[in-house]
Amino acid sequence: MKLAILSRSSQCYSTRRLREAALTRGHKVRVLDTLKFSIDLQKGEPDLFFRSKRLSDYDAVLPRIGASITYFGTAVVRQFEQMDVFTANGSIGISNSRDKLRSMQILARHHIGIPATTFVKDRRDVLPAIERVGGAPVIIKLLEGTQGVGVILAETEKTAESIIETLQSTRQNVLLQKFVAESKGRDVRALVVGDQVVAAMRRVAQGSEFRSNVHRGGRTELVELDDTYRETAVRAAQIMGLRVAGVDMLEGADGPQLMEVNSSPGLEGIETATKLDVAGAIVDYIAAQVDFPELDVRQRLTVSRGYGVTELHIPEGSEYVGRTILESGLRERDVNVLTLNRGTTVIPNPKPSRDLQAGDRLLCFGRLESMRDLVPARARRARRPKIKKLAAQPATELL
Repeated sequence: MKLAILSRSSQCYSTRRLREAALTRGHKVRVLDTLKFSIDLQKGEPDLFFRSKRLSDYDAVLPRIGASITYFGTAVVRQFEQMDVFTANGSIGISNSRDKLRSMQILARHHIGIPATTFVKDRRDVLPAIERVGGAPVIIKLLEGTQGVGVILAETEKTAESIIETLQSTRQNVLLQKFVAESKGRDVRALVVGDQVVAAMRRVAQGSEFRSNVHRGGRTELVELDDTYRETAVRAAQIMGLRVAGVDMLEGADGPQLMEVNSSPGLEGIETATKLDVAGAIVDYIAAQVDFPELDVRQRLTVSRGYGVTELHIPEGSEYVGRTILESGLRERDVNVLTLNRGTTVIPNPKPSRDLQAGDRLLCFGRLESMRDLVPARARRARRPKIKKLAAQPATELL
């Protein structure tokens, strides 16, 4: 396999270890500075130049895109994708994970534990927002901070209001997040490769520091994750569209509370804590995927005219409840079920004899006209107040 590692520094621990792991396994590998690429666009011929020379052919790319070059870095990764080169992490997954608000928005619709989070712009909304996430103390996060930078613990509502006002005056966007007290000063990092957690560690903050990041002096220790934490980490990485990810979770009273999914996780801390060859596991996974890569189904299949990919929901009372996939008549309507999602369980390529239940979500590929007819009119969901009921008031006072 000929592997390209996209990295600004060939001497940093993670890049060096990945290169060593690839060479040890007999692969050809080269570290390429992400900012030295030029992206050429022509009809039917996407191309890349490196240091003004046409880039030679590569079997796979492993992106290590830093936060400061996200825009250009994801553009380079996207160009490799258009050239049909396998990328360990795709451009969409990197972009999704880099923006904390976007990543939380994506994860919030799934059955994964996350701390209560809110995003506000108007100063008048700050105090009500703090109340909605559980009151002070509260965590304030910059949307694109890394390695613990831009994460602040505000002990009181007034302090939080003052910090947010200051940050917004400098045009910084911030999130407000519930402070998970039972996990103060510690979190869990799970390193996901493909559909497995290959290593895990607990990070513990030192002294009065509440941030447990290794770059902020946090101590690491080996931890054995139970199935709940492993499943949460793998599902979070897959939802974000990442094949290689560092998933950070708080140890909440109700189970794992997901903090962040990192598309370029550092390897030094976790390899030191676990004594495992994490870099080797990543390289082995990429090598296995080169000959049989996963495809972006939505991108590849929706180019067929009149055909596409969509998700069908089976609501309570649907005529399909209790029927099998075969009995549903979907195939006769030129609709194929690719996966069946039931709660937190994903059933790939379900058998025709599989019974359908209320609440099932079917990822289907087929004729768009047929699938459009199967989608029921969306019912307006009643929204119930979470804190207290509003007293009867004239309509004008509620606007």
